[in-house]
Amino acid sequence: MTALDADGSAHPAHVPTTEEGIPLIAVEPAVVGLLAGDPMMLGLPTFIVGSFALGLALIGAQVPVGSFGAALAVILTATSIGLFISAVWAIAVGQSAVASIFGIFGGFWLSLVVLVAGGVDHNWFAFAAPAAAGAPASNISVGAIELFLITWLIIVGMYTLATLRLPVAYTLLLLLIALALIFVLLGVSGASTGDLKTAGAFTIAFASIGVYLFFGSASVATGGKPLPLGPPILK
Repeated sequence: MTALDADGSAHPAHVPTTEEGIPLIAVEPAVVGLLAGDPMMLGLPTFIVGSFALGLALIGAQVPVGSFGAALAVILTATSIGLFISAVWAIAVGQSAVASIFGIFGGFWLSLVVLVAGGVDHNWFAFAAPAAAGAPASNISVGAIELFLITWLIIVGMYTLATLRLPVAYTLLLLLIALALIFVLLGVSGASTGDLKTAGAFTIAFASIGVYLFFGSASVATGGKPLPLGPPILK
């Protein structure tokens, strides 16, 4: 489905626009004519399922508080793969901003799997110091996890600022992701289950915003109207 700009050019109806009909996400008109569809219809649910899995693990639902590994099966096989496919789809229809966000978050989820499964569980990257003869193996360095979290916190902060010209729902989503990362960092640094539970609550909150965004895209995809996403912070 397409909508018309003020100058008569077409763009997909699911792309957020201003009140004047100007698309907020750049679209290449020549490409849209060849390929169509909304990559958010795949990207959002795969993002949502991994987020809920991680959030529930952080708050200790069914597993000990902060058991990242409990969510890895979902994150690896559904979330990271689904987001990479969605990024390629977004590139194909000329949605540069959507492709960038899905691609970078696909990298986040996949790197989380590698950190936990490879680094924490199997010490692929020699995070843990070699154990002396007869002594138990030492735990993974907390500093390695902190480095991971700080690095991604910088990237999420960058994307949060970059979305200020998009509807506020997208900015709020990224802000909640940043807050979740901050509290995971505090929980890991201070060995605080309370901070990890708070991080889990923020994770469930941004997953819930993802659900709202998905219903907006699903409404358009099934012939309905988009849900309101709020005005952008920057005009």
